[in-house]
Amino acid sequence: MNQAPDLPAWAAIIVGLLTLLGAGFALVGSVGLIRLRTFYDRIHPPTLVSSLGMMLIVTASIVCFSVLRSRVSVHEILIAVLITSTTPVAFMLLARAALYRDRVESERDPPA
Repeated sequence: MNQAPDLPAWAAIIVGLLTLLGAGFALVGSVGLIRLRTFYDRIHPPTLVSSLGMMLIVTASIVCFSVLRSRVSVHEILIAVLITSTTPVAFMLLARAALYRDRVESERDPPA
């Protein structure tokens, strides 16, 4: 069930580059999550950079399956829409919960 030999060389290069770029952006988001100090700073890298990485990987998947099936494959667009819409909302809710907790406990000064 291995379809990799059926993929033309030009498509394999494009898919490989897009996948590596997407994985690189996801790695940058993960490193930003680890290296930044405060919770509020840590919210941004996974949301912004990982969303771009996910879009590149979804684009690679669209190219791969469109070439293999000889027709446009758009099933991955649903994945992109759902991840792009749910990830920022989840992080926004986490940030609001942390801000509320910081204001109620008054142990730390919440950001302005």
